[in-house]
Amino acid sequence: MNSVRNDTETMACAVCGTAFRRSGRRLHCSDACRQAAWRRRSQAPREPIVAKPDTVYQCPMCEVRLIGEQYCEECHSFARRLGPGGNCPCCDEPISITELLQPEQFAARKGQKTTRGR
Repeated sequence: MNSVRNDTETMACAVCGTAFRRSGRRLHCSDACRQAAWRRRSQAPREPIVAKPDTVYQCPMCEVRLIGEQYCEECHSFARRLGPGGNCPCCDEPISITELLQPEQFAARKGQKTTRGR
């Protein structure tokens, strides 16, 4: 046995932990684990998706409305997005813009031409 090179010893794979016989500078038991390790190293960091401060959310369990918070602390569940909005000036309750407008205000009026993209 060559005391300088320990090629006969086994080592654990850096990805899955499987023991394999060492060969040269090899760190992984298979090509699949080698590729998985490369993907982990080269993956771009993801930015967390944060709640927008002017968005109204509503908890599906207790129907509490929240502004800028997606998680209901009372029910421990995630709320669904109602849309942009804020506090009502009269009652100070969270309200979305879509609740203030009539449905016909969202649809394009008949006979009215739109100039999108021109």
